[in-house]
Amino acid sequence: MKRIFTVAVVLLVHILSYAQTDSERYEQRYDLLVSKLGPAGIGVETVLNNWEKVDSLNPRLLLGKFSYLFTKAQTAEIVTRSSKKYLGMDPILSLKDSLGNDVYYFQENIFDDELYGQSIKAADKAIAAWPDRLDFRFMKANAYIAYEKESPDMALAYLMELIADNQRRKEPWEYEGVEADEAFFEDAMQEYCYSFYTIGSPASREAFLALSQHLSALYPDNTGFINNIGSYYLLNQEYKTALKYYDKVLKKHPEDYTASQNGLLAARKMKNVKVEKKYLGLIVKYGSEKDRLIAQGRLDALNKK
Repeated sequence: MKRIFTVAVVLLVHILSYAQTDSERYEQRYDLLVSKLGPAGIGVETVLNNWEKVDSLNPRLLLGKFSYLFTKAQTAEIVTRSSKKYLGMDPILSLKDSLGNDVYYFQENIFDDELYGQSIKAADKAIAAWPDRLDFRFMKANAYIAYEKESPDMALAYLMELIADNQRRKEPWEYEGVEADEAFFEDAMQEYCYSFYTIGSPASREAFLALSQHLSALYPDNTGFINNIGSYYLLNQEYKTALKYYDKVLKKHPEDYTASQNGLLAARKMKNVKVEKKYLGLIVKYGSEKDRLIAQGRLDALNKK
């Protein structure tokens, strides 16, 4: 009986060892195909399906399944717009129409809804299998942003849920297998704020404000989120309100470049010389050598008037 048990254990170890080797082999094939043909190239789906049979919860496999479906769902098209920016992008070409008006050409990715839905399901499967992997959460958030474009409603809601999950966590996240601390999470959220800002549509700017306000309340010592709120009001030409937020930043960090430069811009837009002098004085005291020289010259000119 003991001998039979020993043989069974040896056989099980052999099977597991073979499966692991098989998984590694499929991973190597996948990496090779992607490097040559891209994440949705010919043969990638077959490798992923075979890989799934031997190692269905492998994180690289799950990422590959998402990448295949998400890439497959997109088709690049050329669209025309009258503005120089679209979804934060620069045009690939600009021409004049018959009336002499500028027409800007942009490359935009159009999504197949069915394949996109499958990619989101693949992301959900990866998250369920590896709930501590923050990169898989970001993968889904990025997919929402790319799909929704000018109206990032689902993206904002998902990020709010992710922030709530982060607040409840007692253990750190993992990001690509490495521990991600709270500072990493804050920096990543700031990047999402920036993404909403650069999209440039009214809805995305509102998402930028909502996310920045929520994060500022949770992380009051992070002046980046306070700067964001000031920038929203600066963009909306509500200069007095913008200055209120820039002043909050400068009370904590008088050397903050964003707050001092944007505060100076708001003061100039208001044509408030007194406030302009205040910000110039801060730049003279705390700015870089180049900025100090420029600010001092402007300050001297204002004092002579």
